[in-house]
Parts: sequence; structure tokens; C-alpha cells
Amino acid sequence: MKTTVFAAAAAALVLGAGSASAADPIFVGHLVDFTGPTSDVGKPYGQGVADAMAWINKNGGIAGQPLKFETVDYSYNAPRAIATYKKWVGTDKAVTIQGWGTADTEALVGFQAADKVPNFSASYSGHLTDPQGKGPKGTKAAPYNFFYGPSYTDGCRALVQWAAADAKAKNIAQPKFVHLGDNHPYPNAPKEGCAAYATELGFQVMPPIQYSLKPGDFKAQCLSLKDSGAQYAFLANTGGSTISLLKSCETVGVKTQFLANVWGMDENALRGAGDAADGVMFVVGGADWKSDAPGMKTVREISKMSDPGGNEYRPVHYMRGICSAFYMRDAMVAASKMSGGVTGPNIKAAMEQFRDHVPAELQGVCIPSTWTAEDHRGTTKVFIYRANSKDGQQSISKAGEADIPRKPEWLGW
Repeated sequence: MKTTVFAAAAAALVLGAGSASAADPIFVGHLVDFTGPTSDVGKPYGQGVADAMAWINKNGGIAGQPLKFETVDYSYNAPRAIATYKKWVGTDKAVTIQGWGTADTEALVGFQAADKVPNFSASYSGHLTDPQGKGPKGTKAAPYNFFYGPSYTDGCRALVQWAAADAKAKNIAQPKFVHLGDNHPYPNAPKEGCAAYATELGFQVMPPIQYSLKPGDFKAQCLSLKDSGAQYAFLANTGGSTISLLKSCETVGVKTQFLANVWGMDENALRGAGDAADGVMFVVGGADWKSDAPGMKTVREISKMSDPGGNEYRPVHYMRGICSAFYMRDAMVAASKMSGGVTGPNIKAAMEQFRDHVPAELQGVCIPSTWTAEDHRGTTKVFIYRANSKDGQQSISKAGEADIPRKPEWLGW
């Protein structure tokens, strides 16, 4: 397990025992997967979070207090994440964490509610959006869980909307839809809710097809997909296994329209899959590297924290990592003005006061987001992109947007 600790220069000062002073660093735990089965997307996202926190320190920290953050590569091992979290809370007195995977994030829900430590995760499981446990699907209360971007289920619903319009244009009377992914909390998170919505929109939902998060030979799964007759297939894994699946399906002649979740396709997966990825529709939770949004000026400065020359191209996940860190920062700054200062409960209260909020430096990069004490669905807006690959020319392009209804019955689903 690799561990890296960062702090501003002020954090290196030896402080006397007793109450914390205004110069004391604020500890933030940072879980990443740099070596495990989701490392293909974990690396750019985790680097985005780390660079953003380093930039925040360089630019005044949290109302003058520096962040001290420990980046731990837990290799997508949930028990290791839980052990790391307990160390952070017990020894380092973490006030909040930047988390990663669905299995570990959902496993930590109860601990973090009891400890009153917010988790700004990279898991967008709909189960984490119900702070009071009042959703009709019986989800566990997750009062200290926040994430930036649409949930996995809302992302899938947006792709199903797109597929319904595509099927209508192609005069497909009753299109078939199928979910593909590993039997794991992350790919399973949107399965039920998205299938119900697909049925509502007139799709025949076929039995799901399982394929591993780890890259492999998936010709058998592709033949099952071909036999199912499904015109639309949702890919619920990350980019690494998506590359393998797309190549395997190209080999056996599958012509299905693929729809990928927010981690299932990016510029790296497009490069790896080549022309097999052409036409894949996928979810993006904000700006891409080529955007000319005003906030990209800040993003490019943040990128220089780990790439001083400013030459590295950053995949779409990098920007989401930055957004996650900056929403945390804004909540911490607001908390610093409350009685008690930067504490977990104050960070939570600050997050639940944001209305259509975008960090000031990131206009056009992050989607305006709102959290309340009753609903932690920060946004239900989904950007849909298309992967393009022909004759060695590759690009990603925005194909549309969807505003998913914020239905009460979908809370926690």
C-alpha cells in the first residue's frame, strides 16, 4: 500500500500541546486506487484531487489554515480502506475524507455517520444520496456522504433516454436493453433503478450479463450479448475492462449500441479500444480538457502542481476530481465561519446550504449543484458524450444533455 503525505509549509511547524491554533493543519484522508482493478480511472481522478488540494494550500488553504492530506493507495480493497479510515479518525483526527470506491464507501456509511466525518467519494451510487434513510426503497441513511456529479442510476437513465430517442429514429418498435458488469457493488448500483426506467420507456429488459472488472477475454459474454438480440447495452464497469469487452465483441461481430457509465469510457479507453469504441455513448460529469470554459484556466494551473511544464493531457475524470476537492474546500471555508470552526458537522451543514453552487474559480467546469438535509443528489443533470474513432482519428464530442427528474421515489435508488 503506497502512502504519500502532503502539507503546506506551515504544517511542518512544531506546535505545542493544547487547543488547536489557527495555524494548525486540517487533516484530510485521501483514498485512491492506483494499482487495483479500477486504477485505469483511479489514477487521473486521484491525481486531480491531490493536485487540487496542493493548489488550495498554495493559495491560502482554508481561511489561512493549510490542509494536511495523506494519499493512500488501497488497491480497491474495502477492508484496507476501512482500516485506513479508522487510523485517520483515531490517530490523525481527520475532519473529512476524499473517498473512492462503492464497496468501501458503502461499508463506511455507518462509521462515518457515528464519527460525523463527511466522505466526498468518487462512488456515485444512488444509495449514498439518501441522508435520512427515508427513501421508499429502504436505503440506509447516509447523512455524511456527498459526491459531485449525477448518480450512476441517473447517468444510466440519461443514456436510456438517449437510446429511446435513437430507437424511435430507427423505427425499432420494442428495443431490447441489457446491463453488463461485474457482480460487485459498483456496477450493480444502478442495475435495478435503470432497468425499471428502461421498462417504463418501453424497452424489453434482457437478463444481465456478467463480466469482470479485470480486463480479460470476454468473447463468451459477447456471444451471449449477440444471442440476446439487445440493440442497447449498458457497460457498468471501468475503462480497462471496457476495452477488453469492446475488442472481444468486435471480434465476434456484435453490432449492439454500447452505452457506458461515467467510468466506463474516457480518452484513455478510447485510445486502448481503437475503432471498436467508435460510437460508444457515455456519461461525462462536467468539462473535458479541450473545453474553453472560464474555469479551465484554473484547472490548467492546478494541473501544473504535478506537471510543471503544463504539457499533459488530462482525461475527463481529472476535472471531476478537482470539482470534488473544491466543493469540499468551499464547505470547509464556510465551516470556518461557524461556531466550532472546521468540523465534520459544520462541513455537512455547509454542504447542505449550497444552492446551484459552483466553486468560484471553476465556472463552466463543474455542474451547478444543490444539496439539502433531505436530499444528497447534488445534480441530476447528465452530459452525454460520443466516442469517435475512425482510421486512426480519435476524439470525444458532446452529444447532448439530460435533466433527470428529481423524483422523491428515486431518492436512494
